[in-house]
Amino acid sequence: MCYFAKNFEGMISRYRFFSALLLLLFLVQCAKRASPTGGPKDSIPPVLINASPKMNTVFFDKDEIRLTFNEFVKLKDVNKQLIISPPIERSKYTVNPTTGASKKVVIKLLDSLIANTTYTFNFGESIQDFNEGNTSPYLTYTLSTGAQIDSLYVRGKVDDAFEEFPESFISLQLYPIDSTHTDSTIYHKKPFFVTSTLDTTLYKFQNIRAGKYQLIALEDVAGNYLFDQNVDKIGFLEHPIELPQDSIINLRLFKEKTNFAWEGPTFINDHHIALAYFGAYEEQAFRMVSEVPDDFEFLVTKDREKDSLNYWFNSGETVLDSLKFELEILETLLIKKVQFKNPIKDSLVISAFTKGNLDLTQQFELQSNLPIVKTDSTQLRVFHLDTVPIPARFKIQENYDRIYVHFEVLPNDSYQIKLFPNALQDFWGHTHDTLSFKVRTKKIEDYGNIALRLVNHYPESPIIVQLLNNDKVVRYYDEKQAGNLYSFNMLSAGKYRIRLILDTNGNKKWDTGNYLKKIQPEEVIYFWKEIELRANWDMNETFNTIQNYPDLPESATASVVLEVPDN
Repeated sequence: MCYFAKNFEGMISRYRFFSALLLLLFLVQCAKRASPTGGPKDSIPPVLINASPKMNTVFFDKDEIRLTFNEFVKLKDVNKQLIISPPIERSKYTVNPTTGASKKVVIKLLDSLIANTTYTFNFGESIQDFNEGNTSPYLTYTLSTGAQIDSLYVRGKVDDAFEEFPESFISLQLYPIDSTHTDSTIYHKKPFFVTSTLDTTLYKFQNIRAGKYQLIALEDVAGNYLFDQNVDKIGFLEHPIELPQDSIINLRLFKEKTNFAWEGPTFINDHHIALAYFGAYEEQAFRMVSEVPDDFEFLVTKDREKDSLNYWFNSGETVLDSLKFELEILETLLIKKVQFKNPIKDSLVISAFTKGNLDLTQQFELQSNLPIVKTDSTQLRVFHLDTVPIPARFKIQENYDRIYVHFEVLPNDSYQIKLFPNALQDFWGHTHDTLSFKVRTKKIEDYGNIALRLVNHYPESPIIVQLLNNDKVVRYYDEKQAGNLYSFNMLSAGKYRIRLILDTNGNKKWDTGNYLKKIQPEEVIYFWKEIELRANWDMNETFNTIQNYPDLPESATASVVLEVPDN
């Protein structure tokens, strides 16, 4: 028994040694396969632990501000993100660190500040921790060069007057109303107080003194705090605001019609001159003033790609070396001469503008590089692929560069369109060789329908109802329909939005505003949801233009409370 026990104990010892060895080898292999994760990812933003001078200090007379954080930070896009109110010229201060990392952010003031004034430094999202990029959002430092910190505020919301969503960074500006202030001040003088929406549609001015102010919103493309009509969108109130007040002030951004100006005519070839312009073209006066032969003819079309008019001309057998144009700009007449050089003739090119399948609600469309002025439908043939001809005719669009081919289409069918010579002729009598195009139509089951009912549809105002797909208008009504019912049938599957325009002046288009004339843009309302239409679906939607929210009873009273977080 003792011998057996002794041997059994030895076996157990050897087994334990062998097991321990295997376990050690297993752990070594595991260590080779992966390394420790180092714990959870840091998601905590930097924390301000000290400011020198202290936050909300008064009688400030230093030339430096130091902000100390609990970890190393870096500055990202600080020139864009940092907003100082009242504004300080960028050359009058520095911010460090410009590169690398530090626990301190230092603002060095290179010039004196305005006396008895509260300053705010809003860093936006520029302060981030060095390792993970966590942002210390909207950190604001406030000081006063006088005896007190101003405490009034202005808050509200900024929307785009026409688009569904505004840009993410909108500049809000306050101008004190004093003896020097005029409506044109915003074009040449920077505001006294500035804030921004950054990544939201809400804004809030803080630490404002009592008084009268002009409030505007700018999509400030140049970032110079000045209104540039050519590129900036603007939102404004028609009247000054007076603080103190406790109300929410909402603004709508819009792009003005840019003041019209000719950029001048340019030679293209021996029968084509481009008249480029800048701004909103509205049949501004121009005329050709050169002496030309009696058989001289011309045609003016609008370029579809850029702000330019195409002046096409035919001088017959007479060879011209130049043409002079009289251009009118703000009642000033300018004479511009176009000298011809190295004339190269264009060849007529006709191609299919309709690509892919032909929708059952559309007409087949051709496009031309030269203006088409004459058609001959006897030289047009449209066939089913079984060679059965069907009646067809042409129609030239107003700009002379697109041509409809009218013929009856059936679902799930194929067609061949042939144009024989002289079917189309351009302005100079040129025609084309025989052309052939093929097109198919889809099945009825490939389409869906949307039936829209309007509620609270502003009976005092004409309206325009638009159906959008990928931000393009695909269908519209510019007159009110009986029973406030609007049908959009035979639609391709896809995602659609509905836009309603209050066409106040009844001209069947949306009109923008004008700052100097104190004209607000016409109101635009988007249906609260995107409509996802599937093939062979019928969808019924109700658009309550007053209570435009999901699942809200028509009898309810809609209200919105805007909460702007304190910085």
